Amino acid sequence: MKTLALLTIFCCASSLLSQTVPQRDYTGRITQQIQKVRAESSESNRKAPFHASWESLAAYRTPDWFRDAKFGIFLHWGVYSVPAFGNEWYSRNMYIPGSAAYKHQVATYGSLEQFGYKDFIPLFRAEHFDPDAWVDLFVKAGARYIVPVAEHCDGFAMYGSSMTPFNAAEMGPHRDVVGELEHATRARGLHFGVSSHTAEHWWWYGVGNATSTDVRNRTPLTNLLYGPAEPMSLPQQPGVITDPYKEPDGSHLEMWLPPDKKFLETWLAQSSELVDRYSPDFVYFDWWIGQPAFKPYLQQFAAYYYDRSAERNRQPVLTYKEEAMPPNTATLDIERGKLDTMRLVPWQTDTSISIHSWGYVENDEYRTASSLIQQIVDTVSKNGNLLLNVGPKSDGTIPEEAKEVLLQIGDWLHTNGEAIYGTRPFVLFGEGPTKAPKNSTEKNRDIQPYTPEDIRFTASSDHHYVYAIALGWPSSGSLTAHTLFRGNPYLSVPICAVDLLGYSGRVPFQQTDYGLRLTLPVEPPSALSPAAAYVFRLHTNCAHAAR
Repeated sequence: MKTLALLTIFCCASSLLSQTVPQRDYTGRITQQIQKVRAESSESNRKAPFHASWESLAAYRTPDWFRDAKFGIFLHWGVYSVPAFGNEWYSRNMYIPGSAAYKHQVATYGSLEQFGYKDFIPLFRAEHFDPDAWVDLFVKAGARYIVPVAEHCDGFAMYGSSMTPFNAAEMGPHRDVVGELEHATRARGLHFGVSSHTAEHWWWYGVGNATSTDVRNRTPLTNLLYGPAEPMSLPQQPGVITDPYKEPDGSHLEMWLPPDKKFLETWLAQSSELVDRYSPDFVYFDWWIGQPAFKPYLQQFAAYYYDRSAERNRQPVLTYKEEAMPPNTATLDIERGKLDTMRLVPWQTDTSISIHSWGYVENDEYRTASSLIQQIVDTVSKNGNLLLNVGPKSDGTIPEEAKEVLLQIGDWLHTNGEAIYGTRPFVLFGEGPTKAPKNSTEKNRDIQPYTPEDIRFTASSDHHYVYAIALGWPSSGSLTAHTLFRGNPYLSVPICAVDLLGYSGRVPFQQTDYGLRLTLPVEPPSALSPAAAYVFRLHTNCAHAAR
């Protein structure tokens, strides 16, 4: 296997030398960009609506387009899709002796001194990448916004960056992937966003310094990919031995080694470059922006992004995780998690269609369409959006397993989207026996089974309808929404009619002192395909229902 891999590497791209670019003044470009950002976000710029302070940024409001959209597609695609092993952290894990990624790397490609992560770049060719075909698929899936990863923690930009030679326009595919996706997305009338995971690059390759690897022996060119390669932990007293591979507590980023000024300014310059190049409607940052040293730079970025968006008549969304920003300055994102109750301000959860990795890896498992439809419903009922990730293969094709799930989600939304898109939360998010797990906002707590007795509510923006969405079909022949009893304080008028989306007939009902009881057949109507959730439209405006 190793011989075949090395022959392929030799024939296609024997080294990174074939990918080199002319020397450029990257430091000067970064300095110039920083000056521009600070001039824009300064308090002295009276023309700008936002400035670099939490007090100024508190004037931000999540735009209606985002609240209406509800469902977006996330795209983790990069050099890590070439080895396609383990998960998207392969570029880091391959340098940790004893790890599965390390063993695979050495067995397949040989010594880490001779073949490092940089050597995958020439093999990342994206020969079948068709942005229009991707967007066509995502439209069929029902997505309303698309968010490619502009740069993951590995330091390889998927766009034509002027601040690093390690970008997809100059190496690998030799295509501005982000730019092509932006054009295809906006051509279909969808909103476009980008994500940046560059904050973690401070320590990402630090594990490669512990043994003899191409990280430890990096050149001036490869330092632009692998550097800074700092340790994760705080400095220790002389003589204290620390494990260079052990991560500090991820919930207490103050216990990690803080980045220096040079790195923080590079982060700000590259992040704001994305704003200038692509005018994104949406920007997603990963969790390490919560490290305290980022705070003033994060404020500068947010002000710059909001101000530039206002100039271009765009309504921006900026997401953060955990406590990285005050809740009134941006939009909370919860990775692979959920809330156990409604949040009064809009939020988002992001999860992946693949279970073990965000990027494509061989032999991954995939979520079912049913589980994801139920998660969309649960999230929207609690005033949230779902950003669903897809990991394309290195050749630019979408895995068939992902395509199938996306199309099934789209079929459900085609019938039931009225209860999702453009809705607002009802007074209650729902009812039923299934509760969100403890610590539900932690990673990998979002996959959860439901019962037909679990009901989620949404409301139409014109107040004509409340939607009661059953997360399954009750075989008992009836469904009772206990919270909608006659005389309840949540509805100003009685329910006057009930129908089932996708079915032409009315649904018999009684609104009693004990709840709203719907009389149903034992099986769903034959006109409906079997589904993970069924939407009952409750009419609360009788005059409107009679028309």
